[in-house]
Amino acid sequence: MRILLPTGRTTEEIVRQAACGYDAEVIVTGEIASFLTPKALRNILLSGSYDLVITSGMCTASFQEVEEETNVPIYRGPRHAADLRMVLSLFGSIPLSRNVPADDLITQVRKEEAILKLHAREEEAGAAFALRGVKIGGESRMKVLAEIMDAHRRPCIRDDVIRLFTQGADIVDLGFGFDATASDVSRVFSLIENISGPLAIDSQNPDLIGAALFRADLVLSLHHDNIEEAGPLLVAQGTAAVIVPSGSTVQEAINEAETMGITKIIADPLLQPAGSGLVRSLAGFHDISRPVFFGAGNVTELIDADSPGVNALLAAMAHELHAAVIFCSEHSDKTRGTVAEMRRATEMMHLCGERPYPKDLGIDLLCIKEKRRRREPPLEYHTLIQAEPMPDTLEYDPRGNFRIGIEDEWIVAVRNGTAIRGRRWQDVLNTIIKSDGVSLLDHAGYLGRELYKAELAIRFGRSFEQDGPF
Repeated sequence: MRILLPTGRTTEEIVRQAACGYDAEVIVTGEIASFLTPKALRNILLSGSYDLVITSGMCTASFQEVEEETNVPIYRGPRHAADLRMVLSLFGSIPLSRNVPADDLITQVRKEEAILKLHAREEEAGAAFALRGVKIGGESRMKVLAEIMDAHRRPCIRDDVIRLFTQGADIVDLGFGFDATASDVSRVFSLIENISGPLAIDSQNPDLIGAALFRADLVLSLHHDNIEEAGPLLVAQGTAAVIVPSGSTVQEAINEAETMGITKIIADPLLQPAGSGLVRSLAGFHDISRPVFFGAGNVTELIDADSPGVNALLAAMAHELHAAVIFCSEHSDKTRGTVAEMRRATEMMHLCGERPYPKDLGIDLLCIKEKRRRREPPLEYHTLIQAEPMPDTLEYDPRGNFRIGIEDEWIVAVRNGTAIRGRRWQDVLNTIIKSDGVSLLDHAGYLGRELYKAELAIRFGRSFEQDGPF
């Protein structure tokens, strides 16, 4: 199959190296590959013989008419010439698109394949037991248990629970402080009784535990000091329990629970925070006869480091220890998004399979850094103009000023009581321009900067301050 690879002069050498070993012709169509026009491509196709064209993924022109006239398929390649070799190597196994850049398409296809593989493995996996259809232990994926503290004080507890399930929690755990009463527990679980996912109660008080058992599927936690009173209540309902050591070893506590008749048991040897015995506590996770509970939440909350990497490493530790459930929480701003991060981390570990490392899986937790930096050709110019500092005093736009902020994952620009709202910065700016809302170029540039900052703040879960640094 003869492939035409039109490119720009600046990327010619990269494209030629990528094309080595393929039946492909590289033709330089101008300085920049993305500036290719339908007319230029039409002339090339009419003067040669080609079966396929792969243009730069940065091209914005439509080549539909050229394709119809020449009967040669024209697809979009990767945005960056450095990725062309990868695209060519996958040609035939992954379909290309006339509209979507090939690198985006490949990323999406690999992600979809990974998700399908996850579903298939979970469907086939054996388990120690299940909570409302959610498999626990065995060969099933490690399940994410997300905690809500002081559930009796949350005014929108139902929305909070639904949000955690939506973000990837397999089980939602409701914690109740020392001031909670049995009626508080009963009221909270009544509000969420018809939610389909597994729910847990986090309390060591037998009275509070008993008040939740009409709906709770799991109890955190039973130990030597409360099992005599709370244990029979769980046996009567067939409720599962997380067993912790307190005045005994975790195995001794498990034996006591089994003797009482509790059959659905998850063992929690208690993971310690970093700096307070984390490594030493890992030794307690070996040689346990029941599915294991890995309390990652205390580690993530008690370290001032970005949570995606911390959660990925903790999930890897839990995976090596064959943990069945991993605990996480979002009690602070710095751990916002932890549930989704931990769900992705557990999926990465489950996809490892026969792989020795959790990489090149189709899904990842790379949020800020790139997996591979692309080396693009250097910029070429003959004249250099040093940028002048922006003046401290700016001319105000006669059209007026906008107040920019973020509300519930939306970018909002307000002027004179009218708000323009959008998910993408360019959509908000385009609406402002189309409504004749800006008359000065520097004001348009300023708005673009601030609106993009707002989008980044939403994307990365950070604060936004107009005119402030990101």
